[in-house]
Amino acid sequence: MTVPAFDAVKVGDAIPTLTTNPITRTTLALYCGGSGDHNPLHVDTDFAKRAGLPEVIAHGMLSMAYLGRAVTNWVPLDRVRGYSVRFAAMTQVHDIVTCSGRIVEKLVVEGENRVRLELEARTQNGTTTLLGEAVVAL
Repeated sequence: MTVPAFDAVKVGDAIPTLTTNPITRTTLALYCGGSGDHNPLHVDTDFAKRAGLPEVIAHGMLSMAYLGRAVTNWVPLDRVRGYSVRFAAMTQVHDIVTCSGRIVEKLVVEGENRVRLELEARTQNGTTTLLGEAVVAL
């Protein structure tokens, strides 16, 4: 993977987007197994309906992982200096999630060239489910 040159990027530049396949019940079951998060809101339709939801919902951390993958598709993991998100809405089963980001600041920290990214995960119907930020070294 080629790391973008600090001098070649500017504030406002977008990183490549990542778009997922529709989130399925299989996706959620596999994430439950991998993460150890077996909250019934993610796997049990009856439980989800009793909680007032129309269907099971995706794990917030699954969407966070997708958003993180958008960043690490642009730069290697060892270049990530910070990553945080705020959960804004639920991701539903069958949603397609598009993860995007753009450079909002160029900075030098202890002699290292870095950029700060503003990140967003959005479903196919336009719902923003995550807002975040990453700082990466270039």
